[in-house]
Amino acid sequence: MKFKFIILICILFFSSCSDDYLDKEPLSDVTANNFFLKASDLQLYTNGFYRMFPSTSIYNGDAVADNIVSTTLSDEMRGARTIPTTGGGWDWADLRDINFFLENYEKCDDEAAKKHFSGVAYFFRAYFYFEKLKRFGAVPYYDRTLSAEDMESLQAPRESRQFVVDRILEDLDRAIANLNEEVQAYRITKYSALALKSRVGLYEGTFDKYRGISGYETYLNASVDASLELIQNSPYTVYSTGNTATDYMNLFNSHDAITDEMILSRQFDQSVAVDHNVNYYTTTSSYGRPGMPKDLVNSYLMADGSRFTDLPNYNQLFFTQEVENRDPRLSQTIRTPGYTRKGESMELAPNLGATMTGYQLTKFVTEPVFDTNDESITDLPILRFGEVLLNYAEAKAELESLSQADVDISIQLLRNRVGMPGLSLSDANANPDIFLENQYPSVTGINKGVILEIRRERRIELYMEDHRWDDVVRWKSGQTLTQPLRGLYFPGAGEYDMDDDGAIDVVLYDGTEPANQVQGVQYIRLGSDIYLDENNLIDPQPDFNNRSFDENRDYLYPLPRIELQLNPNLEQNPGWD
Repeated sequence: MKFKFIILICILFFSSCSDDYLDKEPLSDVTANNFFLKASDLQLYTNGFYRMFPSTSIYNGDAVADNIVSTTLSDEMRGARTIPTTGGGWDWADLRDINFFLENYEKCDDEAAKKHFSGVAYFFRAYFYFEKLKRFGAVPYYDRTLSAEDMESLQAPRESRQFVVDRILEDLDRAIANLNEEVQAYRITKYSALALKSRVGLYEGTFDKYRGISGYETYLNASVDASLELIQNSPYTVYSTGNTATDYMNLFNSHDAITDEMILSRQFDQSVAVDHNVNYYTTTSSYGRPGMPKDLVNSYLMADGSRFTDLPNYNQLFFTQEVENRDPRLSQTIRTPGYTRKGESMELAPNLGATMTGYQLTKFVTEPVFDTNDESITDLPILRFGEVLLNYAEAKAELESLSQADVDISIQLLRNRVGMPGLSLSDANANPDIFLENQYPSVTGINKGVILEIRRERRIELYMEDHRWDDVVRWKSGQTLTQPLRGLYFPGAGEYDMDDDGAIDVVLYDGTEPANQVQGVQYIRLGSDIYLDENNLIDPQPDFNNRSFDENRDYLYPLPRIELQLNPNLEQNPGWD
């Protein structure tokens, strides 16, 4: 039975969850004297930490960046972020709760419970600081609760970035040593901590490397070690039933997390009114209209492993031609000819009214019964084995120690699931993809070709899993966010069969709307409903074709104004003054 997130814990113990102050007093009924005395106390208290995980917007890292194009571009994509007066992610209440637990849990007389739940707390402190690090860079570091009288600590300056990262990794090592070694879809385990360490090490290692910061190798090696431990000594694998045409899709449209591969998931369950909106978001014409951008569609290889972008006139192929014989993950992520909803048999063409680019998303989409807003119940991944494989390959490549054997125990497993040919290390490095070179011009060195291929694999495999913004930041690749956003190719006004079934699905017209319209056909006015650019590609955001990204500012978020006033020892992030 699925774990029911305990809402009561937030009411009883964390009613001040929105409080930004580190010095808030614990509630009178949760004290060192009357709580933390038995295993159930430790479990009940740590249940509250799980609210730190992203909920219905787990896919926002893709929409904030260039993976999902919708009706409104994010402030990050438009270069339109401003300095908030308060809030803005500068919230420390969760840390205070974690430190309070770590100062009191040893009063419990259950040794096994103390060991495991202290590991849970160390995991969440690492997670808390990792999120702060990604958003703000270096921050003050607190490993204890503070009193209102401790003004020196309350007005502490930022620690160095290296200091914060090292504390994160120390906490993860404590968590790995203490946590139970078991498969739990919705609970923190040793494997969760290893997977997070794999992610943290790769993030900081590449963040530092692409900014010329010394010592990055230490963090990449930490990622390699944690990843290899999971690869060699964990029960996780790449989920596969041998059906290359559906396994990737079914991993994500399963109602319950598939624990073959999902190390940690966020649970959704209608019986406790915990739902999200992926079905509604991707199928309705009245909300968001998200679509995959054409540059990502172009990144998918052909089914034989060759590059789609090596084909002549690849940008002027009609939809049914461009999606034919491609990496099977494409047809398991967007609507292509032959697509059917889960539990249905009717084949559906893309609904251009529900997507800004024409490439309609299907990942995480389930049966139509869940199409109402906030009715979706697919569990959403937080940590999965597929990401660990990608982390391992990338960290090894950036260390210039990647071998073909490393590729075969990582990237190859993901390609095997969908029946794709293997990645040859020597071939990739001998002939780097020009299309990817233009996206990531900062990649150099002996492993340039394979690093580009790993980035291709990562963007495709982890699509809609909240990684894209973090990847762009750590690669120092913000200029990729300023590239043109485009969608489907149409020669112009006319009638179009979008799924090769012999029936017209879409009519594009200029001027007056056609009379005697056929039911089920989409009638779309050029220059109003959609816009085509000079190359006859859908331009989903014609008002934002001159976007900018400030390399000296936009990789970090600004600190709120009020926090700089409260703590004069804090400095604003560069470029935000």
